[in-house]
Amino acid sequence: MYNTTYHRASSVADAAKLLKKSEDGKLVSGGMTLIPAMKTRLAAPSDLIDLRHISALKGITVSGKTVTIGAGTTHAEVATSEKLKGVCHAIVHLAGHIGDPHVRHMGTIGGSIANNDPAADYPAALLALGATIVTNKREIAAEKYFTGLFETALKDDEIVTAVTFTAPSKCGYAKFPNPASRYAMTGVFVAKTKDGVRVAVTGAGDEGVFRAKELEVALSKSFDAAALDNASVSSKSLMSDIHASSDYRANLVVVMAKRAVASAKS
Repeated sequence: MYNTTYHRASSVADAAKLLKKSEDGKLVSGGMTLIPAMKTRLAAPSDLIDLRHISALKGITVSGKTVTIGAGTTHAEVATSEKLKGVCHAIVHLAGHIGDPHVRHMGTIGGSIANNDPAADYPAALLALGATIVTNKREIAAEKYFTGLFETALKDDEIVTAVTFTAPSKCGYAKFPNPASRYAMTGVFVAKTKDGVRVAVTGAGDEGVFRAKELEVALSKSFDAAALDNASVSSKSLMSDIHASSDYRANLVVVMAKRAVASAKS
């Protein structure tokens, strides 16, 4: 591992200041992605700015239908939140199936969406829920935040502080996990709100998370798994790798969507 200077930030403002002063600083919270990258020398930041001790980044607030999750909230905390389960059970289910217990107790929602791994679970949830990503400088709609593989609308000096969304009337999530990594080979989050039905897919797209408009149209007519019996998605823009072909993933999108809808109605 290369030499690096460690900083424990005391506040978001302190973290932003440290980030601005560093030559090639990186923010770290759970470290589930950055630390392995440093160990293999794929990343060599000049400075590590630790966000784990900033209380303002932690916690879950549910006020009526408005949900706010601090960026420093761990997957385990999301997975065990009773108040969150009462208004959006699907995101609780999603968080409880990320990685293994170690990952869930260390990894954070902010770290996950800042990294935007194309097979991560949270991007599908936030896109389907029409969430807003809050940073230390602005608010960004999920639709504009996720811009490609490992790419987001974040600027170099921006820090994710929270995510917020309006609880849907119904929601569900289902994924086909890679048996080794437990990342989604294909994961589908469905959400029914007063504005309609949104379906977001992770783990399958060439450009990362995306909305499946064909499935949204079908489910808007009837929010039932049977409405997808004759549905299909194109494999042209889907990923093909050693784990699954694009055609296989296209089929998985529909299968996982059906399961997600079924769980939303249960």
